[in-house]
Amino acid sequence: MRARKKNSDRQVAKDYGVVVSTLTRRHQGITQAGAAANSTRRSLSQQQEVELLQYIKQLTKRGLPPTRQMLQSFASNIAKKQVSMSWVDRFRRRNKESLISQWTAGIDNNRHEADSLAKYKL
Repeated sequence: MRARKKNSDRQVAKDYGVVVSTLTRRHQGITQAGAAANSTRRSLSQQQEVELLQYIKQLTKRGLPPTRQMLQSFASNIAKKQVSMSWVDRFRRRNKESLISQWTAGIDNNRHEADSLAKYKL
């Protein structure tokens, strides 16, 4: 019966232009399809990443856009394991349309000088 299985693997591989050993490993459960393998290797699920993005947007609206270290801390807490800074960089690249960097406006020089300790003592 095994010889029949190999023949069918060979025929299917030939029909679809796939390497026979790849097809055999998939049938034996040794390897997975690319999308399935990627989902098991991810630190956060797709839903967890969506929730993290919503939280980041809330922080940004409040005037506190998170730093890379903050993102690493948030993701590590969600994943229940330490994520690397490389993960943070990949996350930011994957979601660059959703993550908009906001720069605060610089303080006016007159306001800066007015808020000095010497002025308050006067």
